[in-house]
Amino acid sequence: MTSMNSGTRSHPRAGRSCSRTGCRSVATKTLIYVYADSTAILGPLATFAEPHSYDLCETHSSRLTLPNGWSVSRIEPGVGEVGPNDDDLMAIADAVREVAASTASSALYDGSTHSTGDSAHDQSGAGQSEIGRRGHLRSIPTDLS
Repeated sequence: MTSMNSGTRSHPRAGRSCSRTGCRSVATKTLIYVYADSTAILGPLATFAEPHSYDLCETHSSRLTLPNGWSVSRIEPGVGEVGPNDDDLMAIADAVREVAASTASSALYDGSTHSTGDSAHDQSGAGQSEIGRRGHLRSIPTDLS
């Protein structure tokens, strides 16, 4: 059995690394450039890594320099801000409503239904397991007797 020396073993780190070349620090901020407005936005670390954004550590985010004529917007989260805010939740709800409305209108236009065409099968117990089926979501009755 080999002994493990904790000084030579590399440990996995939690979080993403800083995007700056050669920096191995953990990222704490996300930088996004808005080229049309000549603006850089530096905010809290994004939930997911995006291809056109840069994750920066505290050191590199504090030393950020921009080209002449560019401005920076530093967004600092409030003390109690954790998770999505009301605007984020409303945007998600609006997107879901829009998709549901377009799906319902296209189903009515196509004349498509979820029926198998066999009325005996649709009225049997197996057909009841798909009551209220809508896309990938399904409502299953609690009393199957």
